[in-house]
Amino acid sequence: MNASPLAAEPFPAPQPRTEDERTLLVKVFGKDRPGITAGLFATLAGFGVDVIDIEQVVTRGRITLCALVTPPAGGAPGAEGELRSTVHRWAEEQKLQAEIISGIGDNRPRREGRSHVTVLGHPLTASAVSALTSRITASGGNIDRVFRLAKYPVTAVELAVSGVATDELRAGLAQEAATQRVDIAVVAAGLERRAKRLIVMDVDSTLIQDEVIELFAAHAGCEEEVAEVTAAAMRGELDFAESLRARVALLAGLDAAVTEKVRAEVRFTPGARTLIRTLQRLGFQVAVVSGGFTQVTDHLVEQLGLDYAAANTLEVVDGKFTGRVVGEIVDRAGKARWLARFAEQAKVPLEQTVAIGDGANDLDMLNAAGLGVAFNAKPVVREAADTAVNVPFLDTVLYLLGITREEVEAADVLHGTPTE
Repeated sequence: MNASPLAAEPFPAPQPRTEDERTLLVKVFGKDRPGITAGLFATLAGFGVDVIDIEQVVTRGRITLCALVTPPAGGAPGAEGELRSTVHRWAEEQKLQAEIISGIGDNRPRREGRSHVTVLGHPLTASAVSALTSRITASGGNIDRVFRLAKYPVTAVELAVSGVATDELRAGLAQEAATQRVDIAVVAAGLERRAKRLIVMDVDSTLIQDEVIELFAAHAGCEEEVAEVTAAAMRGELDFAESLRARVALLAGLDAAVTEKVRAEVRFTPGARTLIRTLQRLGFQVAVVSGGFTQVTDHLVEQLGLDYAAANTLEVVDGKFTGRVVGEIVDRAGKARWLARFAEQAKVPLEQTVAIGDGANDLDMLNAAGLGVAFNAKPVVREAADTAVNVPFLDTVLYLLGITREEVEAADVLHGTPTE
C-alpha cells in the first residue's frame, strides 16, 4: 500500500538543551496596546531564533514583555548585532524601550518542596507583603512567580514558592499572616489542586448570614435564650448534640407554618451564589451539611441546585413543632461522616475535597477534608484549619483554588449572569 503523498516527514526528535548554551533575553516595556507581542516575534522571526520562554505582564496599562531566545540561526558574524539593532529600531518605532541581555542557559530548575501561597488582603499593604516574603526567604524558600488573582472585593495574589516543605512553610506563614491581619493559604503544588471536585460547606454563618434556629426562636419568643446557647456551642464550650436538644425544646408548640417565613428571612452570605455558580460551571459537586434543619436546607438545595445535603429535622405533629428532632443528629462527628458519605457518592477521594465552616462543630469535617477552610470562624477553628478567610465574601474561597476573579467575571458575562 502506497503512502499518502500528503504524509508528513517524521518529526525530528527534540534535542535537550544544555545549561551552558548561550541565550538572549529580549525585554521590551512601555505603554500597552494591541499588536506588541505579535510585532516583537515577527521581528525576531527574521533571525531564525527559537523561543525558550515568554513572560508578559500588564500593570496599569504598562506592558513588560520578556522573550528568552537562542542566538540567530547559523551563527553568521554580525548576526547578533543585527538582531539587536533591528529590535531596538522596531521598539523605537513603537515608542517602547528595549533591552537585550546575553547570557547562559534558562531559568534555574525549581527546587523540591513546591507550594502555592495565596494571600488575601483587604487591603493588602506593602508592609504585609514585606513581612510574608521575608518569612519565605528566611525559611529557605524561593519565590519563583507572582500572579494576581483578584483586585475586588479583596486583593488576592498567588506566589509559587519552592525550596521548602509545604507544611513547614504553612506553619511559618500562618503566624505572620495573623500578625499582619491578612488571610493566607499554603497548598502543595501539583495536579491535585485542580482535582478537588467536591466542596462541602456549613450553612449557618457560612453559606448564609443567619443562625436558622435563632430565626425560628424569634417567632417563638425565645431568641435570646437560644442565641446564648448557640454561641456557647460554637465556641466549643458545650456538646453540640446536647445544646441542640436544649434549643429545639424551646420551639415546642410553635406553628410549623412559620417555616415559610423563616425561609424568606434567610440572607445569603455575600459571594455565596457566585461561589456555587462558578464551582458548578467548573464541574465541581457542591454539598451542604448543617447542624440546622432540613426545613430550610431542602429549600436551599432547590434554590442553588446543590448536589447533596444533610441536616437535622424538626419533628412536626398536628402542624406544630414538638420540640424534638428526628433521625440521626448532624453534630461535629456527624458532619465528618456526611463528608465521607458525600465523597463516596461523588466518587471523589477525601484528599480531593474542600470543607468550609465557621464553628467548633465543623472541626472534624475541616480536618478530614483535603483542604479545610475556616470562614470568619471562631478562634479555635481558625487555629485548627488549613487556612482561614476573615473577609465577609464567600467567593474568595475560589482564589484559594487558583481561580481568578477575571475567570469568574468572564464566565458570568458568557452566561448572562451578574457577579455578586
